[in-house]
Amino acid sequence: MKKQLIALIAMLVPMTTMAAGGADAPHSMEPDLRDQASLQNGMKLYVNYCMGCHSLEYQRFSRAAEDLDIPRDIIEDNVIFSSEMAFNDQMQTSMSEEDGETWFGAPPPDLTLSARLHGTDWLYSYLLSFYQDPSRPTGVNNTVFELVAMPNVLEPLQGVQEKVCPEAEASEGASDSEADCDRLEVTRQGELSPEAFEEAVYDLTNFLAYVGEPSKLQAQALAPKVLLFLFVFGVIAYLLKREYWRDIH
Repeated sequence: MKKQLIALIAMLVPMTTMAAGGADAPHSMEPDLRDQASLQNGMKLYVNYCMGCHSLEYQRFSRAAEDLDIPRDIIEDNVIFSSEMAFNDQMQTSMSEEDGETWFGAPPPDLTLSARLHGTDWLYSYLLSFYQDPSRPTGVNNTVFELVAMPNVLEPLQGVQEKVCPEAEASEGASDSEADCDRLEVTRQGELSPEAFEEAVYDLTNFLAYVGEPSKLQAQALAPKVLLFLFVFGVIAYLLKREYWRDIH
């Protein structure tokens, strides 16, 4: 019994660690895997702005098309840009690991399980927290992930975001100044308004949440049936046990 308890605790520790991964995220979002429009837009944003560097090697175009109710011809004409990829292939990036290491210092990671690793709150906050920093090689930094090597690929949509540190407030004290400098503000708007950009980032994060566990809705639908089966089987097993042991004293 003691060994079983230790094994159970060992299994729960990684789950607790993963759940706490997004604890410091300044923004929060609740994924909605039933919102097909959000997931479709998220996939469009991912393919257009992220897939040049980041693959989804555990997800296939065909699976995404089926789950998100996207016709095959739309996927082939508007999502699969490489002639080397087919409808049933995995969603691979065309960037080689060598090029990624040369340009960014390390190969960009695969993002299939990023939502499960970091949590959706962390991803959502990360994508909203890029700001202009001329001291960095890419010209940007991130308040959630300091010294990030990734450029702000969503800048055309968001615009230029900077840390705001008003001089009047900065003169009141060092602690107040540091707190003020953590506030981000869009100083040059991009193609989307701040509200529309937040919706776009929500859709992108929502899509990554779906990719991390594509069968989640099916599993939730199947769960009541499994529990019902276990209950019925448990009753039958108990009655069978009573019958076997009835004459044993």
